[in-house]
Amino acid sequence: MKLKLSALALLLIVITSSAFIAPLVKPVIYKVDLEKSTLTWAAKKVTGGHNGTVNLQSGSLQFEGKKLNGGNFVINMATIKDADKSAKLEGHLKADDFFGVDKFATSTFVIKKVTSGTGNQVNITGDLTIKGITNPITFPAAVVWNADGSVTATADKIVVDRTKFGIKFRSKGMFPDIGDKMIYDDFELSIKLIAKK
Repeated sequence: MKLKLSALALLLIVITSSAFIAPLVKPVIYKVDLEKSTLTWAAKKVTGGHNGTVNLQSGSLQFEGKKLNGGNFVINMATIKDADKSAKLEGHLKADDFFGVDKFATSTFVIKKVTSGTGNQVNITGDLTIKGITNPITFPAAVVWNADGSVTATADKIVVDRTKFGIKFRSKGMFPDIGDKMIYDDFELSIKLIAKK
């Protein structure tokens, strides 16, 4: 009788404990739609600025339920375009002074941490790799679920210090006497990822 009571008590403990353990949610991968997603850039110098686009090569976002918790994207650096269609500028951006596309054909971003903000806002921290150099960056983004089951992740202003990736051409920090030929160290990226299962 004592043995039966002990076994019953043990069974009750196991059942009660398991009721408080949250079920594991299997991560789901959403593939980035390369045709619908966009990546734009903007850079400034003393006498003006330039902006344009660059194509994504691949990408994915990882979710647990509706919560973003991982992902990555690859940028095809050979597709850098200037909005003013300057072939000279595009060639210079692809050269070693800037992105060295012949040697470094792609840049990558890998999500390392996502923290919740208000509403559909999140803060994303990850590793950005340009010209083979990796640095952490953090930026705000919005994650919106669409009626067709796809998801849109948008970051309107990702600020990148190019000198941290070895891009020092006409940097005032590197060349203080450069005057009005100076190009600002920071450039901005704006990304819109549309992804689906």
